[in-house]
Amino acid sequence: MSKLKRDIDIHASPEEVWDVLMDPDHLGDWVTIQEDLEEAPDGDLVNGSRLVQRCKVAGQHFNLSWTVVEADKPRRAVWEGEGPMGSKATVVYELAQNGGGTHFHYTNQYKLPGGIMGRIGGAAVVGASGHEANKTLKRLKRVVESKNA
Repeated sequence: MSKLKRDIDIHASPEEVWDVLMDPDHLGDWVTIQEDLEEAPDGDLVNGSRLVQRCKVAGQHFNLSWTVVEADKPRRAVWEGEGPMGSKATVVYELAQNGGGTHFHYTNQYKLPGGIMGRIGGAAVVGASGHEANKTLKRLKRVVESKNA
């Protein structure tokens, strides 16, 4: 099991950050690995919402199927996902008021498939994940803050 954690401060209220995080129409604006949104509900994501993203990491294309298992607006969201060959992930978004803005804490815990091929492919994914998380959070900050400019 691998775990990735990142933090960023965003100059917008937790509600404004939440509105971008949980709107499937905005995922492509800030999630750097997303190539397309294959399936998503209309409106904001809530407990039980399901969606499917077509993604690309380290040159590998794959689909991720997500279920929102917790949506405590505007403080915390938890998504559980499944990917190719039995890979699994849990993503947690935690938002806290920080002066006039929001401190955003991101955790991604994932388990890649086993075997030699999983380890070979997994090494590339793990290496790319931190880089992509940094890019994604910077893009999220830019998208949210530009909506408030």
